[in-house]
Amino acid sequence: MVVTKELPGDRWLEILKQADCMVEVCVSTDVLRVSEIKDAIGERCDGAIGQLTEDWGEELFAALKAAGGKAYSNYAVGYNNVDVGAATKHGIPVGNTPGVLTETTAEMAVALSFAAARRVVEADRFMRGGHYKGWLPTLFLGELLHQKTVGVIGAGRIGSAYARMMVEGCRMDLIYCDHHQRKDLEDYIAFYAEFLKSQGQKPVYCKRAASVEEVLQEADLVSLHLPLDNTTHHLINRERLGLMKENAILINTSRGPVIDESTLVAHCQEHPNFRAGLDVYEDEPDMKPGLSELDNVVIMPHTGSATGWTRQGMAVLAAGNVAAILMGYPAWQDPDISPFLSDDLPKAAPSIVNADEVGVRPFMV
Repeated sequence: MVVTKELPGDRWLEILKQADCMVEVCVSTDVLRVSEIKDAIGERCDGAIGQLTEDWGEELFAALKAAGGKAYSNYAVGYNNVDVGAATKHGIPVGNTPGVLTETTAEMAVALSFAAARRVVEADRFMRGGHYKGWLPTLFLGELLHQKTVGVIGAGRIGSAYARMMVEGCRMDLIYCDHHQRKDLEDYIAFYAEFLKSQGQKPVYCKRAASVEEVLQEADLVSLHLPLDNTTHHLINRERLGLMKENAILINTSRGPVIDESTLVAHCQEHPNFRAGLDVYEDEPDMKPGLSELDNVVIMPHTGSATGWTRQGMAVLAAGNVAAILMGYPAWQDPDISPFLSDDLPKAAPSIVNADEVGVRPFMV
């Protein structure tokens, strides 16, 4: 069993050992090349846990299958780095780690929103540089988010959690764009609006937009919560950035290539009152030239899920996926994966994205 990076906590290791796995953990902290992962797989390997930064495609799944591999799990909720079709061709179930990242990643998007709006990083550098000479009426004027409009593009679990935080925390109106109507989110905000009215305060509203363009035009703050695929690559380009307000704020904690990063750099250079908060990058770990020099962009090193509880939970889910397949367990069907974070794990694989295609039977209560 190969794990390409050391994972936090020790419960994940116990889960794999219970499945009679001898675990080999790669020690390099660098992003592993395909050739390095193939060397780690070797001639005998029952399964693998890999990282979002690695290219799990035909070459690796062929190598894993040839070594007797029966399961792979991505240590992430997203799996755009995984060629699921190639894995399916070789009969290998692919797992991911949904559920445990929701609130944590939403909180990071909130943190970036406030940091960008209130120019926190600029002000921090200013103080550390010894430039503060006393309070001034015009020093680091930022944007007030209270009772403005927040836009969410991609209102799945993380996007909806972010929306609720911003609506409740700042009483912002919400406009969202999603392939599906998010009735739970709409009902939640309608209930909150009625509560505000009962207190004699201005209610909030929620609107589902007909297009991405409508969100960009109306919102003061826009947060992206999208998977990366052919339809979302460079979704935010020069034309769409041009639709946004001069002093708008753009947040991305989803996947870097959703934004045309070079275009964003140019837009921020040309519009100093426009702000952005980024946790992901198009050529990660590299940034496009000029991005790091912009005072109106807050940049984080892909730490959206970086809390101890979340990262340990991800490790448990990833290990649970592989261990369950090796022990012949079925695939969990409920989107609620909280039972896997308890002391008594269900006898099922938490999340297998190609379960039907590779013949993993569903878990029956």
